[in-house]
Amino acid sequence: METAIVGVLAVLIGLGLGAAAGFLGRRMVSRSRLTAAEQQVSRILGDAQEERRRLILEGKERALSVQSERDAEHRERRADINRSEKRLASREENLDRRANNLERRERKLTEKEQAADAIRAELETISDKEAERLEAIANLSVAEARSELMERASQEIDHDLAVYYRDAEERAREEANEKARTIVSEAIQRLASDVVSEASLSSVALPNDDMKGRIIGKEGRNIRALEKATGVDLIIDDTPEAITLSCFDPIRREVARLAIVRLITDGRIHPARIEETVGRSEKELAETIRKAGEAAMMDVGVRGLNAELIRLLGRLKYRFSYGENVLQHSIEVGHLSGLMAAEIGANVRAAKTGGLLHDIGKALTHEVEGPHAEIGADVATRNRIPKHVCAAIAEHHDDQHSSPESFIVAAADAISAARPGSRRDTVEHYIQRLEALEEVGRGFDGVEKCFAIQAGREIRIMVKPQRVDDVAATKMARDVSKKIEDTLAYPGQIKVTVIRESRSVEYAR
Repeated sequence: METAIVGVLAVLIGLGLGAAAGFLGRRMVSRSRLTAAEQQVSRILGDAQEERRRLILEGKERALSVQSERDAEHRERRADINRSEKRLASREENLDRRANNLERRERKLTEKEQAADAIRAELETISDKEAERLEAIANLSVAEARSELMERASQEIDHDLAVYYRDAEERAREEANEKARTIVSEAIQRLASDVVSEASLSSVALPNDDMKGRIIGKEGRNIRALEKATGVDLIIDDTPEAITLSCFDPIRREVARLAIVRLITDGRIHPARIEETVGRSEKELAETIRKAGEAAMMDVGVRGLNAELIRLLGRLKYRFSYGENVLQHSIEVGHLSGLMAAEIGANVRAAKTGGLLHDIGKALTHEVEGPHAEIGADVATRNRIPKHVCAAIAEHHDDQHSSPESFIVAAADAISAARPGSRRDTVEHYIQRLEALEEVGRGFDGVEKCFAIQAGREIRIMVKPQRVDDVAATKMARDVSKKIEDTLAYPGQIKVTVIRESRSVEYAR
């Protein structure tokens, strides 16, 4: 028991000694750490004070540097200001010198002007004295002399102008004719259309003369049915194996021809069959007309025409003017218009369209009263053709034109109508046209003889040389051409040639 207590006491004493030793050890460690911390704080404070002193020194050095730079800049600016003041002072001195020079020059100019005024006054005085002396010598006043000189100068200027106008007109005519011949010849060469047009069919061939009786029918019922259904007069006379169709409307005449040919081929001729055949012929002809209009449109290269215009264009296939087929003439004018428009830089599409449709009114001349040009323009307007194309259609027979394309269409129409073989005319009309042409030439004063040559395409006028000089001959040629244009209707163009000839004849004896 005592031993156990002693052991416990020993343990307790050991624990107390250990705790005391641990406390002392921790205290010693804490003191050492505190000492180290105090030393570190001292070092940090010393470093901070050292850094503060360094920063203060750097700030002072930078402030000194900035101060020195600012002082240098102030000195440089002051030097620039001094130099600028010197330059301004120098310029002021120069301006003062120039002002003084200008004042001296103004004084000199004033003196020279005064001297010039004095000289001018002296010259005027001398001129007045000379003019008075010349008036006394010439017995003319200045106004009279001026008037006479002006009159002589006016006469000379008029003569010179007339000569110049004649020469200029000849040069312009030569150049224009050469250019026009080139354009027209190239257009015609590229066209290469047929020279002779087909003639209108007005008769139907029969296989034999017995067919005439079958066409007439019992008591004339067949021929009456034909005339009633077609509106065409059938002329059955003694002409062998042929009957003649008479009608002012070429469409109805063509329907009748087709119907009669079909009836002859079929062999069955009676009123019911006639009505049926005429109806089929009308449909066939309508299709033929449509195809002819489309073919003409495609041939010329025109697009955008509606069905009404194509139908009217196709109807021209059965219309003839002076023996010339109007549809073929329209195609030719369309080609010529397009070629000439391309040569001179005009609107090719408008020229082609105007040329193709320029005679479209002839398809309706049997139904609508009025000139075919106006009818065609109205039809084109109703079918939404552009205004300048409608104007070309309306103006293709006029002297005044509203556009280059209108001129081109009129020229192409004249070329197509005037080329050899395009139209046929009666001898009576031909002679009347030549006589009227010669009558125009003989109506001018000073004309000795007048001849229409080259089928009326040229007129040659012989003038009396004593009454008509060269300048008057030029004026007469121009006046004759204008009178022909105003009073006569003719195809193509007419050349006017005025010939003045002087002869001196002597005999050696």
